[in-house]
Amino acid sequence: MAGRGGTVGPVPPAPATTWFAHPADRGWTCAPAPAEVPDFHAGLPGYAPTPLTELPSLAAELGVGRVFVKDESARLGLPAFKALGASWAVRRVLARRAPGPPAGRTPGPPLVLVTATDGNHGRAVARTARLLGQRAHVFVPRSVHPAAVAAIEAEGARITLVPGPYDEAVRSAADAAAGPDAVLVQDTAWPGYEEIPGWIVEGYSTLFTEIDAQLSAAGAGPPGLVAVPVGVGSLAQAAVTHYRGGARHRGRPARPALLSVEPDTAACVLASLVQGRRVAVATGATSMAGLNCGTPSTLAWPLLRAGLDAAVAVTDEESALAVRDLAALGVSSGPCGAASLAGARAVLTGTGTGTGRRDALGIGPDATVVLLSTEGAAANPVGAAGTPSGRPPDGRGVL
Repeated sequence: MAGRGGTVGPVPPAPATTWFAHPADRGWTCAPAPAEVPDFHAGLPGYAPTPLTELPSLAAELGVGRVFVKDESARLGLPAFKALGASWAVRRVLARRAPGPPAGRTPGPPLVLVTATDGNHGRAVARTARLLGQRAHVFVPRSVHPAAVAAIEAEGARITLVPGPYDEAVRSAADAAAGPDAVLVQDTAWPGYEEIPGWIVEGYSTLFTEIDAQLSAAGAGPPGLVAVPVGVGSLAQAAVTHYRGGARHRGRPARPALLSVEPDTAACVLASLVQGRRVAVATGATSMAGLNCGTPSTLAWPLLRAGLDAAVAVTDEESALAVRDLAALGVSSGPCGAASLAGARAVLTGTGTGTGRRDALGIGPDATVVLLSTEGAAANPVGAAGTPSGRPPDGRGVL
């Protein structure tokens, strides 16, 4: 994160392109996620794998064999995937604490779990804190819809509204977590703060383990392309870790191309790939509030640089169209979740792209494509114009 011990370049101008191809070395591997993570989640109250929905009409549109959408609109009672990372990380945090006070002493106060959020992560931390008898303090930047703020507050969290963007909210949360009986549970990393973000990324691995089993049950082979919405890059890091993860994947005949998808107003991973180094970008208003991040996570960046095959930036209008089309097909998706469909369209059918982008990713007519719909419509209310309702287009509103 810019401004907290990280080393990033100056804010560059917006990339001249909304697309960057960087075919990954298919022989490159990284350490896999811990094998016990899915078992941990399976033991949580209310756990069930989220649907992997096949949509043949999208396969015809994209010119591929099969298209599946991983629908995260109802994950552990919340409208987004973030509970996977928050629950695993908090479990690790609490396990590290002393098992209890010495005999004759009263227990200390509950731990305060501090975080910044664009909406979904903060609610997941707040829910986890409430279920485990802890407290939550959530810092919220100006771009988050009031309904999302209210949902976090309804989980019992203390809310601090930050007048600036997401990066400023993260700085404020990190400062607040320096107090006694507090710990920062943040889903972005910077030098000196990487362990807990790493645990959050580990938690996301359950999503991909589910996809493997669900594709197998559907009689589909390994995916040829996985499209991942990206903010700071933690979910994309989990995708790289899963699909490029060590001995687990040695000898597999095919490994999917991994595509990151960002708003064109906050394409920090795309800009970093173009420049060949981690950079910060100035962010603007976008309906894709959960992706409105200006700096890649330091923990994610090395894996994204080595393991992603391509990055694409999409507009709010493209995301809004994808939201409507998925809804018509029975999939509830918010602007961030639908970004994966918008990105796949830009890569596979975009005007003027010809076959170049498909060839760069090795996507043929028989390929299986997996789109990660990371949030449901309830996670990020939008108005008719495609921007969060109650917030004017310039991004300055009640927050």
